[in-house]
Amino acid sequence: MITRGSVCLIQESGLGRSVLVVQAEPFNQSRIPTLLAIPLSNQLHLAEAPGNVLVPAAASGLLRNTVAVVSGLQAFERGNLRETQGRLTAPLLEAIDHGLRLVLGL
Repeated sequence: MITRGSVCLIQESGLGRSVLVVQAEPFNQSRIPTLLAIPLSNQLHLAEAPGNVLVPAAASGLLRNTVAVVSGLQAFERGNLRETQGRLTAPLLEAIDHGLRLVLGL
């Protein structure tokens, strides 16, 4: 089951990319057909942008370091997401939460 902090792969327009699910568990467990996630980019210079978080490969289960681009928050169709073995740790999720609060003005 896809949960908050899960690293997933999504296929869009023939291109695959990694995303991080940030949606709260009650919504993840609901029948809502979408999940809120942020993209993981391999463009490491994006880590310098306010709110973005560097995600080490060891933490994400991906082959290389990535950056959680919090300003890229979007809804994805649940059926298009494929869960990987990656799941972020609590300290990384807290840093991403901070970035989301910054981007959303909360």
